[in-house]
Amino acid sequence: MSKVRLTSEDGGLRILTLNDPDKRNIIDDEMRAALIESVAAVRADPEATVLVVTGAGTAFCGGADLPAIFGGSGRSVATLREDLHKVYESFLVLRSLTIPSIAAVQGPAVGAGLNLAMVCDIRIAGPQASFAATFSRIGLHPGGGCTWFLVQALGEQRALKLLLDGGSVSGPDAVEAGLAVALEEDPLAAALELARTYAAMDSQLSRDIKKAVRTAARDGFEATLELESWAQASSATKPAVHDFMDRFRK
Repeated sequence: MSKVRLTSEDGGLRILTLNDPDKRNIIDDEMRAALIESVAAVRADPEATVLVVTGAGTAFCGGADLPAIFGGSGRSVATLREDLHKVYESFLVLRSLTIPSIAAVQGPAVGAGLNLAMVCDIRIAGPQASFAATFSRIGLHPGGGCTWFLVQALGEQRALKLLLDGGSVSGPDAVEAGLAVALEEDPLAAALELARTYAAMDSQLSRDIKKAVRTAARDGFEATLELESWAQASSATKPAVHDFMDRFRK
């Protein structure tokens, strides 16, 4: 049984499920390889329009397999860093997707699991969800982009406190703080409903909107304005806009 299950729905909706519930979906070597392979399959799929990421069982993802990464002795800092980058790739590969991604976080998202949730474009939390940046509790510096993700979502002050505390944020608090957009009794069902709405959009429109938001966050106003002018002009040539204009004229 694969530790990652990739399934499809009509309209280009793809669902990636971490599928090792007995081990809380931790990212071990097998899970890492399966995640990279599955995301590569989605990226190469011209029919894919939106991706939902979730976990089987009670945990979204319990983090990386820390004993396997750090348990050996005698390795240099440089070697450990190389091994860490291999783990980072398992979730950072999602950043290569041009289609929207939605995390349905039904349970704990810990460490690398938090990063996996945060690398998705949108997060929907369940009542039992938690977003746990527990690195410092075991004397470990955060990694995998965690500092960046949390500063982007929470701002410097709250991100620093959470990381120094080695704390976690509950599902309701995550929505209030901006780590997630909604609290839902069934986060997967809510994520799929949202994903079906996006899948019904013109796929180039949803991709361009995602690109514009990323540009706005990274490159500022002028670059965003330039991208918007091309993307808006392109979208204006599509049948949906023509249909709207015809109805408006009537």
